[in-house]
Parts: sequence; structure tokens; C-alpha cells
Amino acid sequence: MKKNETGSSPKFAAQTTVAESPALKELFTDSICDLYWAENHLVKALPKMISAATSPALKQAIQSHLAETEGHVARLEQVFELLGEKAVAKKCDAMEGLTKEAEGIVEETPAGTATRDVGIILAAQKVEHYEIASYGGLHQLALTLGLDEVAALLAQTLEEEKNADDNLSQVSEKDINYKASQEA
Repeated sequence: MKKNETGSSPKFAAQTTVAESPALKELFTDSICDLYWAENHLVKALPKMISAATSPALKQAIQSHLAETEGHVARLEQVFELLGEKAVAKKCDAMEGLTKEAEGIVEETPAGTATRDVGIILAAQKVEHYEIASYGGLHQLALTLGLDEVAALLAQTLEEEKNADDNLSQVSEKDINYKASQEA
């Protein structure tokens, strides 16, 4: 890896621009469209998880993330504006699969149980991990493309997704897992 003028290794081996790499910009934009669909889909799916949950702490954690998710949609719309693109959603097969899996967990577990709440947490954390991977990768790609304002927006959402995942872990660890282990 080349050293910069200060003698330290740069964060990236090379930085490019959108004009220099139209194929990379197209991949980036396509991925933003995919993520835009995913976030909009979550706005519809999270209320179902809230109504299926029993634990007040879990309901609150998902409700809080729903409000953040609505903000993520708006932030992605800002990204589209910065890219000079129309906000277009492209179906995200991964998110569709993750939310279908969550619905299956709810259907397969008894209502009103901590076991169902554990299943909801597991499903919600799978969603969070997908989003963390997506926002993390797109943040790095935005930096590589020299899209610093876009990168800053993506970094903000990435931190919120990490916090949501941590919050779900805390809710699980505090008592839901224990309660589920005591159910017949």
C-alpha cells in the first residue's frame, strides 16, 4: 500500500470519482434503490412485529426503531437528491425473505409467550445485521467514489442500525431469554 505525504498508509488504496467510474456509480445507485425498497418495506413490517410482541421493552425497542426507519427512508431520499437521481425503489429480495421468516416465526410460536418474543428478537436482529452490512458497504463505497455528503448520511444510519441491534440484545439479555427458558 502506498504511503501518503504524512508517511502513513491511507484508508483507501485509491479514491476515484463518479465520473471516472460510471459502472461503480451504477452499482452504488442500484444498491441504494435496493436499500430504499428494504427500508420502505420495514416501515410496513415492523408494526406487525410490535403487535405480535408481548414484552413492553421489546415493543418499545421495535417502536423506536420504526420511527428511526421512517427517518432512514427520508435520509435515503436525501441521498437520491445528492446523487441527482429520482428516488426509486428496487425490490430487495433479501429483506423480503427476512421479513417472511419473521412472519413464520410469529406464526409458529405461541401468542403471548416469551418464546415468541425471543423469536421476534432473532428475526429483528437478522434484519439489523443485513442493514448494518448494507449501510457499512455503501458508506465505504461512497467514500471511495468521493461522495462525502452521501457517506455522512449513510454513516449516520449505520450507527442507528448498530444501536438498534445493541438495544435488541439488551432487551433479550435482561429477561426475555430467561423467561422463555422457564416456559413449558
